[in-house]
Order: sequence, then C-alpha cells, then structure tokens
Amino acid sequence: MKVEDAIEIVSQTNPGMVRSHNEDSVVQDAACGLVVLADGMGGYNAGEVASGIAVSVVMTEICQHLQNASPTDRDDATGDELGALLLRDNICKANASIFQAAQSQPQYAGMGTTIVSGLFYDNRVVVGHVGDSRMYRLRGETLEIITRDHSLLQEQIDGGMISIEDARLSKNKNLVTRAVGIDAEVEPEIHLHDVQVGDIYLLCSDGLNDMVEDEDIQSTLYAMQSNLPLATEQLIQMANDNGGRDNVSVILVKVKGEFAVPRGWLANLFNWFKK
Repeated sequence: MKVEDAIEIVSQTNPGMVRSHNEDSVVQDAACGLVVLADGMGGYNAGEVASGIAVSVVMTEICQHLQNASPTDRDDATGDELGALLLRDNICKANASIFQAAQSQPQYAGMGTTIVSGLFYDNRVVVGHVGDSRMYRLRGETLEIITRDHSLLQEQIDGGMISIEDARLSKNKNLVTRAVGIDAEVEPEIHLHDVQVGDIYLLCSDGLNDMVEDEDIQSTLYAMQSNLPLATEQLIQMANDNGGRDNVSVILVKVKGEFAVPRGWLANLFNWFKK
C-alpha cells in the first residue's frame, strides 16, 4: 500500500486567546509521507518568518528529492538510510536559511524557530526535531512522548534538580536550549520508530502541552481516534479554554494500513508498473 493510502493526516493551527498573531507553521504531504510543524520566535513578525522558512525548506527539499529516490536507499559513505539523512540535512539547511536572513535583515535579527517533523515510510517514521515542539504516539490506550524537549526545564528534570510534578508549575517552560536559525549551525535530533496499524502520532507546539495535561490529551485522542478532524479541533479548544496563552498547533497522523517498501521481485514488478 502506498503511504498516502495508509495514513490519514489532519492539521490545524490557531493563534490562541492572548497573542495577536500566529507564529506557528504547519505543512503536510501525504504522498511524500511528510509532516512538519514549527513554532517561531522573535520580535514583530520575525517568528512567523522563521517558522515559515523552516517548514517550506524541509517540505520542498525532501519531497523533491524523493521524486527520484526512495527513503530506504542507503548512503554510500555512511550506510545511513536516505530518509534520516534528508530530514537531518534539510533541517540544517533551514537553519542556514533562517540564520542568513536574520544576519542580512535587521528586522529579523535573533529570529528562530523550533521544529518537529516526521517522515513516514516502510512501516516506520523517522522523527527529526529541534527545540520543545513535540511528537507523541498513542498506541492502544498508551500515550508516550517520543521526542525529548531541548529546554532548560528538561535539563533540570534530567539532572534531578526538579520533579516532573514541579516542572508543570515552572515559569521556565519556554526557555529552549536549541533552536533553528539562532546559530550558524544546529544539531537536529533524529530517531527512527517502527509504526503499527492503529497508531496515532501527534505533533504539537508547546501551546498545546503547556495548556493541556498529557492525561487529557490521551483521553481526547483515545475517545476521538475515529474522527481526527474533531480530535484536532477539540485539542485546540481545550488549550484555549485553559487560557490559550500561546499559539497552538496540532498535526495528527493515523496509521490505517501497512506501507512497507516492496523488495526483491516484488520491487521489480512495482517499478515495472510505474513505467
């Protein structure tokens, strides 16, 4: 099954109840199997510019490259799969684009963005992220965060300086330790996960998880898993009902079927039919 037939994608972004404009950006391409979410930061409209550049570069470059290649192809030098390399390289390319724009245009000085992205292929998802925008996975009744925030708060939790319970009340929630476009270079975190039919993947800006407890996210996704558009609307409404202090963006991806890449004689047959 082609990836676009095997996954369902729904996305929505909202300015929230306090901010006058929306600095989040979301893009999706089911045929490419790619979803990207970015949460911009910076004065005036700079955050919006940074997040827009990030999602545009990653989406455009990866989908163009995959027109003539498979994400399961191996790099001759490293042996790594092309899917993971494309995600890492193009997040870095977005970083360079944002950094150069900030250096050359004073109104964009200091702008940057978080990013979280998922490339679905071969019954797996490769996840790339920088900053504190997250990806969750609902499998059965269990909701799990499969990214780790690049934030001061996460470092304090990891170092035993603060408990997870106290972290929920911390005023340091929005202090990221890594972002796209702030420095000349950035190191994206890349991980590969097997997917299962029935999985739901949630990508979100911190405007959701800062406003809505994980337990409430889990119960909403589980109850509404058969209606992703309604689940998306409900998650954003919950964030706004709880104060909506930030822009809030959500992408939901549901795995409806297997999408393994054909191999061996099956691959040759598949390629013959594509001609």
